[in-house]
Amino acid sequence: MNISKGKNSYLEIKSSDWELDFYSRPIIENDGKKRWELIIASTKNFNFKDPFYWSKICPASEVNSIWLTNALKEALKDAEKQGWSRPEKIRFWRSSMKSIIKKSLENIEIEGLISRRTYSLFERIEFLEKSVYPNEKGYVNGVLAPTFTSQIVNDPKPLPEAVRGESLTIAEISIGELRTAKNWPIQFGDIFPIEESIQDNYQVPGLRLFSENRAIALAAWFSSLEPIKLEIDKNRLLLEALEDDKWLVTDLAGKDAELLNKKFKESKNKSFGYQFIAIQSNPYIEEFAGFWMLKDIDLNT
Repeated sequence: MNISKGKNSYLEIKSSDWELDFYSRPIIENDGKKRWELIIASTKNFNFKDPFYWSKICPASEVNSIWLTNALKEALKDAEKQGWSRPEKIRFWRSSMKSIIKKSLENIEIEGLISRRTYSLFERIEFLEKSVYPNEKGYVNGVLAPTFTSQIVNDPKPLPEAVRGESLTIAEISIGELRTAKNWPIQFGDIFPIEESIQDNYQVPGLRLFSENRAIALAAWFSSLEPIKLEIDKNRLLLEALEDDKWLVTDLAGKDAELLNKKFKESKNKSFGYQFIAIQSNPYIEEFAGFWMLKDIDLNT
């Protein structure tokens, strides 16, 4: 953790990736046009409780990479004033805005990653949709501006043979155990703080993959996959990832699929939709080649 010395005190430098959405919102402005807005949220991490949020309204006539580039420069300056370092990576998922966003990120020389693993951003937009926009003049209650991506219609692809592992099992882990995940030996993966309001005894469903000789290679592949969430489709266990990928993890017996689907729904209702994927060389060691926390968030309105 970096510490910079100011005139009168030491300033803690906070670091995190960013998550970005640039799109229209459910508000009609005074000129009769839809509101366009840039929304930024820093990715959650264990070091800093309060994330960086930033937003700016864009005139409908200036929705282009020039405006977005200048807005991002402004956001970077404001973040620096608040003690945040420049993000190394910015995730975004709005496919219709892909070219504008990619061009703008190239202009400010920050890596852009097309991914729906933007849980902090989804939560921020949901808060605005429920608690802020309805109180503003011009608010339209309806699907004026889809909050999230359109329904993913891609057929699931089987996981490549090389990354299937020798065996897999469906498992559960308690919220209390997940709260300690930041101290676990993990080589690849992504974990984030658990909501404080959830009780420790709630069980989170997930997937454990085992490979005696290829656990590290398997975890490295999953790391590039940007896993989003697990779901049940009939008797199939699917994994959503990146922008619009779907992977067939395995076929399940009918009763097993029904039970796991029930657990996924319970997790969504009781514990913010938390899930996990763990990759280990065998079930008996207490270290992970890979471990990812996931969240089942509704991506469609």
